[in-house]
Parts: sequence; structure tokens; C-alpha cells
Amino acid sequence: MSLQPTVNDQIPDETARVARAAFPAGNLYLTMRDELGVLFCDEQFADLYPRRGQPAQAPWRLALVTLMQFAENLTDRQAAEAVRARIDWKYALGLGLADEGFDFSVLSEFRSRLIQGCAEQRLFETLLNLFKQRGLLKARGRQRTDSTHILAAVRELNRFGIVGETLRQALNVLAQVAPEWLRQQVQTEWFERYARRFDEYRLPTGEAERRAEAEAMGRDGGHLLEQIYAETAPPYLRHIPAVEVLRRVWLQHFYYDQDTLHWRNADEEPPAATLIATPYDPEARFCVKRETFWCGYKVHLTETCDAETPPLITQVETTPATEQDISVLDRVQEALATRDLLPSEHRLRFG
Repeated sequence: MSLQPTVNDQIPDETARVARAAFPAGNLYLTMRDELGVLFCDEQFADLYPRRGQPAQAPWRLALVTLMQFAENLTDRQAAEAVRARIDWKYALGLGLADEGFDFSVLSEFRSRLIQGCAEQRLFETLLNLFKQRGLLKARGRQRTDSTHILAAVRELNRFGIVGETLRQALNVLAQVAPEWLRQQVQTEWFERYARRFDEYRLPTGEAERRAEAEAMGRDGGHLLEQIYAETAPPYLRHIPAVEVLRRVWLQHFYYDQDTLHWRNADEEPPAATLIATPYDPEARFCVKRETFWCGYKVHLTETCDAETPPLITQVETTPATEQDISVLDRVQEALATRDLLPSEHRLRFG
């Protein structure tokens, strides 16, 4: 998809007339467009698109839809339907009433372009600059920073499930990248043991039986790792991310005593800051903050709290869930200083 910049400063007359008639008392998106104008321009995203190919949807509109979608907690399908059906959205986007919009998949493609091009921060910085120009945001005011949890998009697993899913994932990846090599390493019973997800697995009821089952998996994974790190194995196998996760998980849950593999007790595991909670997101961590327990990350939000201006977010920091709130303060203030937004009073809430 190639980018062909569009002129985006006009609202079709019919759209404006119908929108004013439909919302005589005003509307959030009508006010946003009237007061702030067009938030983005296509040139901001030109480096994310090839120079040749079928014309892409205007990225300034997709950026604005992304914000409106987040504000209303809409899925991609719902956001695309809102573009197609809602008068207030058409007004904000400068679209004619008969405009058919676009397929919902365009939104995920646009987000992928932003992430792959490390350009997601552009939306945030553009809004901050606009707010500063309009006098809604200024330095030396009051700001506060608090954190909240972010759930990892994974299923919660117990210790047994983490080990089993880690080995299952490694086997699935190796089956794709080195099928012939893997075929020579696997044992017949592995096909039955690792064929299905471990959140569907029925654990033995007795503690001794569960430990024996875990140590059987430990021996399977240990054997696979020995073969991967053998001199005769293809060197590239050791650099596969799923293999590295397997190695780390096995160190966390198993140990050797006189060449015999053992399942660690829960109190022998490493601290939560290093403990892998799921092989599908190895940076996610288990954490507790006040009454909330979760697996994932932590986001630190800094916002203005001056009485004369609306509250606006000025900095966002995402960290591992186990990182202490106080450790983020220096990074927050450094980021605010680069934008000339350091507050005269900075309130912090730790938990």
C-alpha cells in the first residue's frame, strides 16, 4: 500500500449541515474537530509506507480513528462500523455522508505499521504539542503519577502448566524450523504427552504422583536441551527464542543432584521479578498491588492536575509488573524535562 497524501482541512457541506442538525447542543467529536482542527497529517506517516503500490487509506484518519476507538473501547469491527454509520465520526474525519469507510482489518495493519516503524509515540507527541499551542498544557504546573496493572494476553497457568506449555511450545517451534532434526530426538510417548494444551491437562491428585509427573517432563525437556546444545546439533537451534525460554524455565523449576533431576519446591523458585509466568510472553510477571493480583505489566501514568486546565496525560511508562513505582520517577521526570513540562509540584502515589 502506497501513501498518497490527502488534503484534510475541509468538512463536506452536507456532513456539516446534517451533523449540526443532529446535534444542536453539541457533541464531543464535533467540538474536538471545531476546537482542535485536524490533529494529524499524512506527511507524519510517510516513512511507514512504500512509494509504490495501491493507494492506502489516509493515515491521518486512521490515527484519529485509533484514538476514538480507544476512547470508546471499541473492537476494530465496531470502529470500522462507526466510521461507516455515525454522523459525528464522519464530521471529525471529514467524510461525506455516503462514504463507505474501510474494512476493519485496515486498523490492525495501521497499528502494525506504527509498531514496526517505532512510530507509535508520534500520536502522543503530536497531541502534547497541540495542547501546548492551545495553552491547555504548560510547564511548572502540578502533576501526579500513579500506576495501574496491564494484563498479559495469556492464560493463567500453574507451575505444572508453565513447564508443560514451555516444552510444548519449544517442540512446536522446532517442528517448524528443524523438522528432520526434531524427528530424530523425540520419543514416542511425547506425541501423547505434549499434543494438547496443559490448561486442559488433568493433574494426578497425589503430591508424590504430581512430582513424578513433573520430573518426567523435566527429563524430557532436559534431554531435548542436551541434544540442542550438543556439538553435532545445528548451531542456529540455540538462538531460537523458544529454546532460550525453555532453558530458563528449566533452570527455574528443576535442579540436578548427583545427575538426578528434581522438581523444585515452590519456595525454592527465583523471585517474581525473574520468574517466567508464561512461555508465550516471557517478560510478563506475577505481581500484587494492594488487593490486585495479576500476570502482566505495569503502566505508570502522569497527568496534570491544575484546577484551571483539564487533566491531560503527559507521560506514559510501561514496566515489568514487579518494578517498584519509585524506580520510575527519574525516567518520568527526564521525559517531562525533554518536553519542557517539568511540574513545580509532582505528586506520587506508591503501592
